[in-house]
Amino acid sequence: MSRVLIAMSGGVDSSVAAVLLMEQGYEVAGATFKLFDNEDIGIDRTRTCCSLEDVLDAKSVADKLGFRHDVFNFSQQFERDVILPFAEAYKNGKTPNPCLECNRSIKFEKFLERALLLDYDYIATGHYARIEKDPGSGRYLLKKGIDQSKDQSYALYTMTQEELARTLFPLGSLKKTEIRAIAEEKGFVNARKPDSQDICFVKDGDYADFLKRTLGVDPMEGDFVDKEGTILGKHRGIIHYTVGQRKGLGKTFGKPMYVVRIDSENNRVTLGPNEDLFVDSFTAGKINLISVDELKEPMEVTVKTRYKSLEVPATICPPEDGKIFVKFREKQRAVTPGQAAVFYQGDVVVGGGTILK
Repeated sequence: MSRVLIAMSGGVDSSVAAVLLMEQGYEVAGATFKLFDNEDIGIDRTRTCCSLEDVLDAKSVADKLGFRHDVFNFSQQFERDVILPFAEAYKNGKTPNPCLECNRSIKFEKFLERALLLDYDYIATGHYARIEKDPGSGRYLLKKGIDQSKDQSYALYTMTQEELARTLFPLGSLKKTEIRAIAEEKGFVNARKPDSQDICFVKDGDYADFLKRTLGVDPMEGDFVDKEGTILGKHRGIIHYTVGQRKGLGKTFGKPMYVVRIDSENNRVTLGPNEDLFVDSFTAGKINLISVDELKEPMEVTVKTRYKSLEVPATICPPEDGKIFVKFREKQRAVTPGQAAVFYQGDVVVGGGTILK
């Protein structure tokens, strides 16, 4: 009997994933991650994932199903690999997605490493995605979840072949409504628990306060400029802005104005009309390819440049200096440095990278 260690967040998805694995004949155990102390970063311990209440909910489900549950302390790795890089990137005018880095470094790399040391054959999570082995190439493929409204493949593009070979996604072929129905049937305490939202370690989305507490950053006033460099007024510090933003500029200009570019080196925020936000191409770095070993020639794909954005047609070109050039078929709005670009062919993830410029 294969042994599987499932990451249990205390939510309904991972709880039902554990049930499905048991029904499939696996020997199951659960683990919840301790990533930070909520009180240390000023967050109500009931508000986010990884809270004490989440640990208790996960343990309640494990006890109900009759398997072992442990808590793994990854707080040092989380601070080093997720919190501090996020803070540095945001301080420098980028808009990173720390959940992707948490998936890469904690939920798969460190978790799989720990599971193998404990003689488990697989790890599992409650993500809405699928893994299949391509009989032709022998490569493991990452595919979208069947429930398109919950698909999480975008956030998993950093997975390696070794990780895909050792990971199970029991929910990939189910819809969220089915998941909650199973939880209700089993009488789980978290059957109606809402999904976690926003960045878990930033209180109320206040990035300025987070950066001040984490890096001691005090936002410096600077210039709003137009694309010709003409000064339009003063901004409150670049950490208060992101590309595409219209509200919260603190000034009126007689017409709608949007954040078009953030220049951390000169502490400038470029503003412009909506049409200035549209671009026909960008470059991406920190590339990870999944469906192919390497990109030898241009490939037609669809690309997502934000978690909630629609896929749009594009061509990706073979890397130069580790960077991929992406050319849209039609111009796209507010492509933001620091976000992830993920490439698809149908429901298969080709790979992805970090938007550079």
